[in-house]
Parts: sequence; structure tokens; C-alpha cells
Amino acid sequence: MRIGSAVSALTLLAAPAAAGIRLSGTERVRVETISGQARAGFNSSDTLLNFRTTLLAEYGSGPVQLAAELWDSRVFGADRRTPVSTNEVNTLELVQVFLKADLGEGLGANSRTSVQIGRLMLNLGSRRLVAADDYRNTTNGYTGLRVDYANKAGWQATAIYTLPQQRRPDRLDALLDNKTSPDHEGFDLVLWGGTVSKARVIGEVALEGTYIHLGERDRPSRPTRNRSLDTFGGRVLREPAIGKFDLEFEGFVQRGEVATSLAPNAALQSVRAWFFHADAGYTFRGAWKPRLSFDYDHASGDGRGGRFGRFDTLFGMRRADLAPAGLYNAIARTNLISPGVRLEAVPDKKTDWFVSYRPMWLASRFDSFSSTGVRDASGRSGRFAGHQVDSRIRRRVSPWLTLEADAVLLRKGRFLTEAPNAPPKRWTRYLSLNVSASF
Repeated sequence: MRIGSAVSALTLLAAPAAAGIRLSGTERVRVETISGQARAGFNSSDTLLNFRTTLLAEYGSGPVQLAAELWDSRVFGADRRTPVSTNEVNTLELVQVFLKADLGEGLGANSRTSVQIGRLMLNLGSRRLVAADDYRNTTNGYTGLRVDYANKAGWQATAIYTLPQQRRPDRLDALLDNKTSPDHEGFDLVLWGGTVSKARVIGEVALEGTYIHLGERDRPSRPTRNRSLDTFGGRVLREPAIGKFDLEFEGFVQRGEVATSLAPNAALQSVRAWFFHADAGYTFRGAWKPRLSFDYDHASGDGRGGRFGRFDTLFGMRRADLAPAGLYNAIARTNLISPGVRLEAVPDKKTDWFVSYRPMWLASRFDSFSSTGVRDASGRSGRFAGHQVDSRIRRRVSPWLTLEADAVLLRKGRFLTEAPNAPPKRWTRYLSLNVSASF
């Protein structure tokens, strides 16, 4: 959607303020710095200033809601070797413009159904496959249809058919200049599927099933890997509660085809990939409500032979499980084996913090490690990637102002120091300071 249309849509929604229009917005300013970059091909050290501004207009009349949300994400202080992409820059984009209708008990007594159509932001299930990323400077948008269903027996279901918004511009020079260009959505990239869940299947334990299909094909002057991926998954969940044990187990199997390269006539190869996450914890009684948990993440990588084994997390988030995005952005749900331990607490109603430790290995020593781009095709650099300590503290200063600091320390292991294209330096240090205001 072009900028003129975006502004017109916001003006139309915002005009009759007396008729029930609700306006809200956010501004987040982030300063982040890194030294000893772990990703291949970038500056060893960088400092980046991020701005993210949102403006949401909503109108509700009975069971019908209209909304439009404008996002403006931009960065300053980057050069051509700074890892800047559409994850950081997407200026003046109308990410959401939708109509939502509440159908009440249209699908049965004691049930509730809603339909949402237009440009949407989506969070499905655990958010490991489909999410509206929040830590990242830009978000994921999807154009299409969403249907939600729930009943008093504890069943919930969500179905989607969408065209993911492909952020533009995506050329480095345009991103460094914070240029504006309308995002693209089309049938060259399609995402559909959904989730079904049942609460309290065994005591307080819930079950959830997921199926997501991604279809991708080339456009003129836009070569792709022509992915056709079917991802099936299941989750077992018991939510954290004071004085109780909690758990989460989730696994995905991924099948389909992917092209061997971006060449127009590249051969297709079959995909055999998978991912598993486990989390078990206990929340102690006390003023700070401390929770201690043990995690395990295992995502397949690409080995030798004709099959493709690298797990694709599609549009999933990473901050909640693994590590920050931004200048760090080294750890993702692919070619990774990592147990971990995490301690988190809520000292008061305005403050929360956590610290975690995880050692990391490559699932396949022949593939690049996670999202670093560091690779040894011979496999001679081993599989140990390093030790990571990750932490965050947030403080809500007032109802409209929040402060946040994120810090990561990575001691690189043998693979990240000996692989042929491994960046220099043994340690990676990352820090981000954030100020978020809302109205």
C-alpha cells in the first residue's frame, strides 16, 4: 500500500473523533552496541541508534471493529558493513488495516467466533513459527484472513490464510538512507494453516496442535529458494504459577521442497527438518516470585547429501527463548543444540528481570551455525559454538514510560574461532538500552 493511501486511511479513521475513535501510539528509542561480532561479514564493532514509532486508530461499533496502525522504523549510525536489513528499517508503513467482526455463538451454543480480514499482525500458539516480533525494530505483517473459535469446554482454534508482507525497500543503500517504499504482498509468498488447543486435558496441562504451510516462488527480478514447506507440531503446556512446577514441550517436523540455489532452473531438493523445545521450571513463593527453569532447544541443520535438513522457523520470534535480535541476532532456531538454565524474578509490580546461561553446539558440523553465517563445509572445526549469558531488566517508571536494558556475553567456542570465515576475537559483548513511551 502506498504512503498516500496509508495517510488517507489514517485520516479517514481519525476524523470523527466524537464517534468513538480511539487513538494510541508508542515511541521506542534504542541505543545498542556490540564488540566482537559473531556473525560473518560485518564490522567487528558497531553502535546503532534505533527509532520505532507506531500510531493506532481504532473504531468499534457493536460487534464490528475497524483499525489501522502505522509503523515507522528507522536506524542511524550504520555503514555498509553494519548488519542492517528490513529487520531494522521499514519506514511509514501501514502494517495493519483490518475489519474484525464478532459472530458470537454463530458456530454453536456456548461458543464464540470472530473473523478478521485485511492487513494483520499475528501471534499463533507459542509464536515460534508465526509472530509479530516485538524486540526487533520492525514487525511482521500479514495480509489475509483470520478466524478464531473458542467454547466453554476449553477448545480453541485459529485458522489463517495470508500473504506475508515483504518489507521494502530491501536494498542496503536504501535501508541506510531510511528510504520509504510500499511493502509487497502477493501470491508469490503464501502462508496458511492454524492451531487447535484444549485446556485442562490432564489437570492443568493443555495440549496444542499446529500446521503451517509456506509456499514461495520467483517473481521477475526477485529470485527465491522456491520453498514449499509443511510444518506439523504439537505442544504440551502447564503455565507457571506460584508454588507450582510448570512445563512446556513443543516439537515440529518440517517436510517439503527447496531449491538448491537462487538460479532460475535450480534443482529442487527434499526437506527433512525438525525442531524440539523443552522447558521445566518452578516458581518459588516470596516477594520476588523467583522462577528457576531448565531449557533445551534442538533444531536440525543441513548435512551432506541430497536432502535439506536446516529447520526454517518461518516468521517466529526468538527473544523469549534464545537471545536478542538487533546487532546481535546470532542465535536462531536452526542448526542448534543448546541446554540452558534461567532465573527470573519480579521484585515489584513495576520491575522484572532474568538471566540465563546456555552452552551451544551445532546439530550439523557441516552447516553454518544458527544465524551467524559461520561455516566449515569440511566439518573439521568441530561442533562446539560457545557459552552465552543473556540478561534483561525492565522498569516501568510510569504508566506511559518503560526503561529496559539487555546484555549478552558470548565466549566463542572452537567452531566460532576456527571455522574458515569466523570473525576475529574470542568474546562477543552486546548491550542495548531502551526507552519506550506510550499514549
